[in-house]
Amino acid sequence: MTETTPGAWWALLPDHARVAADGHVLRDARLLAVRAVWEAGRPLGLGLHEAQLVVHDRYVHHGDRVAYRPDPPLDARTLSELAAGAPGRVAAVAALWDGDTVHDWFVDLVAVTEEPAGERRLTTVYADRARRWLDGEPHAPRHPSAVVAERVGREVAARLAVPFRFASPDGPAY
Repeated sequence: MTETTPGAWWALLPDHARVAADGHVLRDARLLAVRAVWEAGRPLGLGLHEAQLVVHDRYVHHGDRVAYRPDPPLDARTLSELAAGAPGRVAAVAALWDGDTVHDWFVDLVAVTEEPAGERRLTTVYADRARRWLDGEPHAPRHPSAVVAERVGREVAARLAVPFRFASPDGPAY
């Protein structure tokens, strides 16, 4: 069943799995929805990628009824305050690539601390949020998350009078 559409997969799932998945979608718990769909659909030949497509289709189906979680903050003032609350002295602000099967590639902005040495995540810049933040401004060929993380990260670093680091602003280093 490699050619099956998300809607056709949805129709093949047992009722309890559809109810569970829609409940997760409506409260914006994407990973739990994917898990519910994937676990119910695996015996039918549904793969993880197809489960993600089914859940995406359910998000589209429910539209404005989804109670989306608030976006992580992207304003320099809030992020500077979060950094200032880190344990230890903030020595730098850094942008780090990360990724998962739901969001693809994204960038975490972190405060790098000394005494104690560590990192405090300030925010995550997902591609969809970055595109909205850029509001149609061109970013190609760079990833939108990288463009936004670099701009915001530099501003936060300037507010804290520390360096900004982004080892691979042109894309994740595989």
